[in-house]
Amino acid sequence: LKTEVWGFSRAVKADVDELMRLGVRASIIEAPTSDIKLHAYGISRDEVVRRVVEAVRHAKQNGITVAFFAVDGTRTDLEFLKKVYEAAIESGAAEVVVVDTIGVCGPEAVEFLVRLVRQWVGDSVPVHFHGHNDFGLATASAIAAVRAGAQWIQGTINGMGERAGNADIAEIALALRCLYDVPVELHLEKIRQVSEFVQQTAGYTVDAWKPVVGDNLFVRESGAVASQFHIPEAIEPFAAELVGARRAIVLGKKSGLDSIVLKCQELGLEIPEAQRGAVLAAVKNKGAEKRGLVTDSEFRGIIEQILGR
Repeated sequence: LKTEVWGFSRAVKADVDELMRLGVRASIIEAPTSDIKLHAYGISRDEVVRRVVEAVRHAKQNGITVAFFAVDGTRTDLEFLKKVYEAAIESGAAEVVVVDTIGVCGPEAVEFLVRLVRQWVGDSVPVHFHGHNDFGLATASAIAAVRAGAQWIQGTINGMGERAGNADIAEIALALRCLYDVPVELHLEKIRQVSEFVQQTAGYTVDAWKPVVGDNLFVRESGAVASQFHIPEAIEPFAAELVGARRAIVLGKKSGLDSIVLKCQELGLEIPEAQRGAVLAAVKNKGAEKRGLVTDSEFRGIIEQILGR
């Protein structure tokens, strides 16, 4: 849960009191820190520090563990950012969040800032990173944050979020595990199932080529690729089983003879070798005609027509 502190002090206290009523034991308390955000809200630097101190102290005194979230921190004057973080910790914040609110930092800048914040707050204070994907760099920036010492990455399923979305937690977890050998507390074998549930619930679909959860990742239409299907590591960067996916051959205008053979094996069908070329030609024509993939039912129909069954 999250409490914002750019409102009036009474409202902030009421928000914390409501967290207490609900029995919440941990919460983010956030405040704007960049000059452009402070100007937009009409709040001075001194005033925002005062409100942060008041809110964090009230939460701490009532047994709530606080992670302080510096809104637009990546565009904040570094000396003032340090002052706000230190004020939050001195008031009782147990953790801090480095926040790229509008996704304007590249990985190098994120790594620099997270490492700097680690120096400011010390090794005993956990550091989070919260990124957005406006330049398509949220995953790379999250990895950079971990390299710099962040212990927690804030992200979302499918990268859902404001504007271009947040960092995609599945992409980050998979990259950390497979490319950097960093252990993660995420059951990757369930991620595609969770992704599908979120899509259905929220009423949207992700691109078929989206990393980790896209429909195209482990299906092969190309005949040249299908010829390597028996050696998965030749055509895939990570095992389908790792993310709970199933490898499959699909048919279309890019298929080859190996595609036909593999699809027949999958469906328990037999085609005389002499007829495979004709079947392939019919599959390619069908795929080009419909501008899409040939379904299993259509494939069976093609075989029946060619073999005269």
